[in-house]
Amino acid sequence: MSGVTPLPEAALVSLATSVPPNVFLQSDVLAAAWEVFGPRLPEFETLSSIFTNTGIVKRHGVKPFEWYLERRGWSERTRAFLEGAEALFVDVAGKALADAQLNAGDIDTIVTVCSTGIATPSLEARVAGRMGFRADITRIPVFGLGCAGGVSGLSIAARLAQARPGSNVLLVALELCSLAFRHDELTKANIVATSLFGDGAAAAILRAGDGGPTRIENSGEHLWPDTLGIMGWNVDPEGFGVIFQRTIPNFVAAHLNPAVTQILGNMQLAMGDIDRFICHPGGARVIQALETALRLHQGTLEHERQVIADYGNMSAPTVLFVLDRARRAGLPARSVVSALGPGFTASTVTLRAAA
Repeated sequence: MSGVTPLPEAALVSLATSVPPNVFLQSDVLAAAWEVFGPRLPEFETLSSIFTNTGIVKRHGVKPFEWYLERRGWSERTRAFLEGAEALFVDVAGKALADAQLNAGDIDTIVTVCSTGIATPSLEARVAGRMGFRADITRIPVFGLGCAGGVSGLSIAARLAQARPGSNVLLVALELCSLAFRHDELTKANIVATSLFGDGAAAAILRAGDGGPTRIENSGEHLWPDTLGIMGWNVDPEGFGVIFQRTIPNFVAAHLNPAVTQILGNMQLAMGDIDRFICHPGGARVIQALETALRLHQGTLEHERQVIADYGNMSAPTVLFVLDRARRAGLPARSVVSALGPGFTASTVTLRAAA
């Protein structure tokens, strides 16, 4: 429409990451899995190879290793979630504020992304006093996006920043995947989840209207029909039970390229306009499938491989860990940040380096 001034692009003012203090070597997790599953699951000898094929060296957990060796119910998991998530929120948000040279009172809007625990009041309300957030702050808690949550959260935060130029929007993507570890589920999906998932958080501050080296240019999503069974949670008295198809890498290799091509087309862009893809690394096989789908040389996604090796799959914040590494190494003119999550959904954000 003529005469309408376009909204200013949101800029990525700061980005920070944080993990809990407990470090779990993949070799130790495999040994514990043998004790828990080996005597009860005849297939475990075959399935145990998954642990060595993930590309993971170590992960972090919100509880000490021994805590996970006993069966836990919903109430115990929830207590662990609230205690651990609040501490991690305060830590990672504090880092993002320091990086932006702001204090908590400067934040106007908070977007909290988390799908691994239930908190009402939500996490940002629970830590508001400790952080020093203002009483008139706008709170946007988001649940259910899973591994796509980091990218979708970045998109939501950018649009909120655009709507109020000059305001500061804090995004916190935080997941405690380790708390979903189940002794009782003798399924391939549970073994795969046990081999992959860790805990972590990322926080970003976005602001529109006063510049910044990295701009959020656009965003888009693609929801595939009839794919609810690919990824998600079942909920029962013991806690969350993972829905996780081992065919995800095959699905990515076959279906991601047309979806990303369509998303970019809606932005008046093509694959050739993208200088770098920054992807959520679901695991070693998923990274290979991403390189195949996006027509990248095998080995291109080196930051993704390093993040999965050091932290495992932390769900929503993982891709922001990758973005943090890529940003520190120097982003090219245009990048695409991409993640896949329950739905089954591809979420993308395009980043543009300021000229």
